[in-house]
Order: sequence, then C-alpha cells, then structure tokens
Amino acid sequence: MLRSGSMRTIAEAVRSMLPAFETLGDEEIPLTRAAGRYLASDFVAVADSPPFDNSAMDGYAVRAAEVAAASAKNPVRLRVRGESRAGGDMPTELEPGTVCRIFTGAPMPPGADAVVIQEDTKQDHETVHIFEPSTGGRHVRARGSDLRTGETILRRGDRLWPGEIGLLASQNVARVCVYRQPRVALLSTGDELKALGDELAPGTIVNSNVYVLSEMLSLLGAIPQPLPASSDDLSSIEAALRKALEADVVITMGGVSVGAYDLVQEAFRRVGIDLEFWKVRIKPGKPLTFGQHQGKPVIGLPGNPISAMVTFEILVAPCLRQMLGDREPHPQPVIARLQHAYHRRPGRVEIARGVATRRGGEIEVSLHEHQGSGSLPSFVGVNALVILPSDRADLEAGAEVDAILWGSGLRGSQSFFDAVS
Repeated sequence: MLRSGSMRTIAEAVRSMLPAFETLGDEEIPLTRAAGRYLASDFVAVADSPPFDNSAMDGYAVRAAEVAAASAKNPVRLRVRGESRAGGDMPTELEPGTVCRIFTGAPMPPGADAVVIQEDTKQDHETVHIFEPSTGGRHVRARGSDLRTGETILRRGDRLWPGEIGLLASQNVARVCVYRQPRVALLSTGDELKALGDELAPGTIVNSNVYVLSEMLSLLGAIPQPLPASSDDLSSIEAALRKALEADVVITMGGVSVGAYDLVQEAFRRVGIDLEFWKVRIKPGKPLTFGQHQGKPVIGLPGNPISAMVTFEILVAPCLRQMLGDREPHPQPVIARLQHAYHRRPGRVEIARGVATRRGGEIEVSLHEHQGSGSLPSFVGVNALVILPSDRADLEAGAEVDAILWGSGLRGSQSFFDAVS
C-alpha cells in the first residue's frame, strides 16, 4: 500500500530511504582484495612505526655533542667505524670519537643521536671532516614517531584507499574485517529493450541503462546483478521481481510512470512490496518509486537514461554508500559560477549536467546545451552536476550555484604546477 501520494522533496525522499539501507554484516578478506571496501571495525596499531630509530638521510651517525662546534673553517674530524644500511646487520654501539656511515632508512647505532648529511662532510680514508654542527634528533626518525603500539589508526567506516592499504601493509596485516557488499539486482522493463550485441529490429533499442547502472554500482563498491529485461506484461514483471528479490537491493528501470504499459507499481503490490512514496520533486526523474519487501529496499527508477542516472546518483547512491559502511555517505557540493545565463521553469530542483573548469581561484561551470532526460550525449564529458533551486527561473551569467563534482572531476591539459613557484 502506498503510504503517501504526495510528492517528496529530495531531502524527504532520502530521509525516507536511508533507514532501509543498513549494513549487511561483515566478512574477513585478504588485504590484497580490500581496496575500496569499508572497515567494519576500528584498527589499532600492533607495532611501533618506525619500528626502530633510523636515519632520514644519507650521511654519518654521530654523537651530537661531539660535532656541536663544527664549522666550515674549523671542521671536526672523527674516525669512521662501521656502516649501517637498510636491510643490513644491526650496527654495533658507536664509540666516543667515532662516526658510523649510514644510509636512508638504516637503523641508528646505539649511542648515536643525530645524523650529519653527507653534503656537510668530506671523507678522507678512515676519517671524516664534518663542516656543520648538529643537534640531538636531527635527521633521525625516532621509533614510534609515526605510530605507537595500541594507537587507533583507522576507524570503522573508513574506506580503504591506497594510503590505508599501505598503512595496514606496514603493520603486517594480511587480512581485514570489512562490511559485506550488497548485491543489487537490476531489472529493466520494456518490450523495446534489447541486450548489447542483439540485432535491433525497427522500434527497438539497446538497454543502455543496465550497463550504465552496473558501472555506477561497481564504482560505489556494490555488486551489480543485471537481469534480463522484462516485457511489458504484468505477469512477466511479477515473475522477474520475485527473482530480483533474491538480491539485497532491487532497482527497477522504467514502467513507474502513469502510461498504459507502466505496470511496475502494480507488480510491486502483487509481490508484496510496501510502497512508501512515488514521485520526487526533482528534474529530471520525478516518477521515482521506493518501497520495501520484508525490510529489503526496492527502488523504481525512471526509464529515461538521464533520469535514471541522475536519480541514482542523487537519491540512491548515498543510501548504498551507507549500506556499504560509509559514515559520510552524502556528497558535498562546491561553489561554482555559471559561465552563461540559463532560463528554466521553476517548481522542482533541477540537476543539470555541466562541465566545470578552474579559473583563477574560482570554479566555473558551463551547462550542457541539451538538458533533456533522454539525451545520452549530454552526459558525455560531464564532470559536474549543478543544483538549480526550485524557486529560480532565470539565472544570470556569473550566478553562484552548488555543483557536485562527478566522474573525472576537475582536469586540465596543462599542469597546475606550471604556475606554482
């Protein structure tokens, strides 16, 4: 039963959907397969990092007090005794009046408390001339200076990017506990839909939505499970829905409007899906349905390609990120300025496609000339979803707007660092 026939705002729709997208428990997997996953528990350092005092530079390990008076005119001369290199034997204790040749990452010999870099020295057989003074701890990475055993270094809900993978690897962690990835069934409806590679008869089209949304799901970290497109027949849609409900989340595409062949809502009712709302005050993508089947979320997206992509990104993706374990699932916009004036019909929040560029200290965005809900070319090259408020019809050039950076984000043919001294 539909709980409310009123149209929801975007905020109301997301708030209604989020409680249904709880995490699905956890699993332990190898660190080598954990990139992009979300930690299901806090992680505590099991070893100091660095695990021993080591040199940050190539040079000589010294007792700082013995070189405190060194200068270019009056160098301090000390005997060289031994060598310390990364991966070599641990050095012996540094005797007074001696130095130890040392290389970056190598352990400090006991008794040494500083490193003089080789550029400030000159070695003459078994003696080194030191031309610069040093102080205790200089060019030394002390044991535990990065991490101490028992320190919390990653938290539940953190996503494992390359930096996090590297940190865990440095702690010799071979397996990690992460949240389980939801399996998301994708069900398209429409007699006109064909699979990629099929022969297209007049009046038929490739079901591009299923390929697009499969990629969008994979990028989030969910597992897409595309199903064969269903014909515009109520019993066929009902049977396909029952199959789709074996997944953790169900997304349908098409058939949620009010046409004679828009049968998805009736199929929802027949299989026992409790509909919570139908229609969201968003452009494109108003005819969006959400419900639950025994606590399992079911979303009916519009069939128009752009409507499906936009409503997925704005409404569904934050919910799935929460289900994946993300503590901060909502994208945050940046402030941008419109390059050109734009006229629109007010009444709904519009999510417009645009190309964002950096101009000096600001971001400028140019809206695509085609904003129709069926124009797939209007999403090619897009790197910003521009949020246009419901109460504004005319936006002048230079007007400030909120924009969600999307896809490739900000890129350029020239390096930003060309302008940085």
